[in-house]
This record gives sequence, C-alpha cells and structure tokens, in this order.
Amino acid sequence: MTDKSSPTPEGDRIAKVIARAGLASRREAEAWIAAGRVSVNGKAISSPALNVSARDRIAVDGQPLPGRARTRLFMCNKPRGLVTTHSDPEGRPTIFASLPKHLPRLISVGRLDMNTEGLLLLTNDGGLARALELPVTGWLRRYRVRALGRVSQETLDRLKTGVTVEGVHYGPIEAVLERQLESNCWLAVGIREGKNREVRRVMESIGLKVSRLIRVAFGPFELPDIAECDVKEVPTPELKKALGPETVKLAEADFDAPVEPPAPLIRAKAGNRGRTVERKLPPDETNPTPPLRGHPPLKGRDKKKRRRSDRSGGPRPKYPRAK
Repeated sequence: MTDKSSPTPEGDRIAKVIARAGLASRREAEAWIAAGRVSVNGKAISSPALNVSARDRIAVDGQPLPGRARTRLFMCNKPRGLVTTHSDPEGRPTIFASLPKHLPRLISVGRLDMNTEGLLLLTNDGGLARALELPVTGWLRRYRVRALGRVSQETLDRLKTGVTVEGVHYGPIEAVLERQLESNCWLAVGIREGKNREVRRVMESIGLKVSRLIRVAFGPFELPDIAECDVKEVPTPELKKALGPETVKLAEADFDAPVEPPAPLIRAKAGNRGRTVERKLPPDETNPTPPLRGHPPLKGRDKKKRRRSDRSGGPRPKYPRAK
C-alpha cells in the first residue's frame, strides 16, 4: 500500500481497482470510501488518494474484493419512465431494478434521462464506462426526435457550428429534418458530447419542444431489435473490434479473464416491462414517418407485439407497470 506522499507510487488508485472489479463506478467507489465502507489490509480508509497493489487485501463492507472480471458490454432497450440509477432518493422506478436478475453487477455508460428511451449501454468495467464517456473518445450518439413546432433545414444546419444556451456551450450538432407535419416534426439528431439534457435544451433554443426522444445508436453500437428492458450482450470479438486498439488501451480493458459464454439475448421478467398506454394524438400526427434509422425492421408476431407503430409514425411509448 502506498500513500500519496510516496515518491514512486506503485499500483493503481483504490477507486480504480474497485471499479475494475465491477462493483461500482469510480465516483461511486470514492463515495463508498468517504463513507468508511472500504478497508485495506484490515484498516478502514477515508480518502481515495491511495494506491494499492496486488499484495494488498481490499474489502468492501467487510467482504473481500472479487478478482477482476472480463470486460463485457451489454445493450439495453430502455423504456420511458425509468431513471438510470441503481437507487433513486425520490423513489422513482429505475432501469436497474427492471433488468434480468442473473446479470453481473453493471453500471451505465452515461445516462438517459427519465423520459428518454432507446439504447443504453451497460458494462461491468468502470474503466470502459469512463473511456466511452470521455470527450476525447467523441463517439456519435444518434437520436430520433419528435418535437412540437415547425423548423427548416436551414435553421437546423446552423447547429453544425455549435450553440450556447443559457451560458452552456454545446459543440457541433448534426440535425436532419425527416418530416414536417402541421404542428410537429421528426428529426434525426447526432451529438458527440452528451451533456445533460443536451438535445432537449438545444431544440428549445430554436423554438421546438421535444415530445419524444429515442437514442438509436452510440458509436458503432445500434439499438437492437429487443423488447423493453431486455438486454443483449456484445460478443467479446465484436466488442474488441468495435472499440479499436486506442479505446481498448484507454479503458485498460481485460478480454482474457474467464467468463461464461454470453447469451445472445437476456430477457427481463414480463412484469418488469412497460405496459402500453393508449393516447389520443392531435389530427396532424396521422401521417406515417420513416422507420427508425439503425433499427432493423420487425417481422411477424414480434412486429405486432413489441413495436406496434402509433399514429405519429414512431414506436408506441410504454410506461412501467404500476405497483
């Protein structure tokens, strides 16, 4: 164990080691340390400014830290009405409580707010989550947006140079007008920063109010054809290829540790999925819109059961089952 004052620290920071074990993100690990939940060599610590090596005995809540697991990535179809957190102080339903119970301990790559749906990336490796969230990675997040109001492509093109809203600067945004109806429109939007509520705030700055926001892709990973709250793992060879050597190095990912063969699809319990809510739509939402970009077409019974189109042209939103 090496403290901050050592001239040649060895090993890694304690929060990083905990994140590598798949127990928490680095930020969560630092909070655990501050709360006195982490001990090293039998002594509780209160500061994350500590380097540890393989010789040190680390415990969380009195339980030995598990060995590092293979880096894994999962794609989840998040419905509206769930918050992206393990626990919510306001008691709102969370996406993690709705996931299949036999998954490993996972953390999200960034967050989707409560009313945003679509692709949510989950990983057991805090280092990978951090690497994919860093601005230097700069992966394009693609969204399908329904917004109230009218807009021209010329106005949307001005977002390519970035925009400042209420003192917050947002980088270049790619926005394409797919369909303009009488009082609302469908857009294809791409961002690289992923700041808090970025799409909604930028759209409001040009006179549009977002009524539906669906993330359809995060970098090379596209929203798979799965039901809400279901999870699909990215096989290790595909994951390594998609990340590329630079991101793998930045994340310090470990693809050699043993792990059980991934299941192609991990289903949530039926009770954890959203229930369909019928809504009356304005007359101007009767025209169909193009299918979601990057989302494969559904066939047969799945098309009828899982993603029936509403009269606005997008997949019908669902909400968590009332408890």
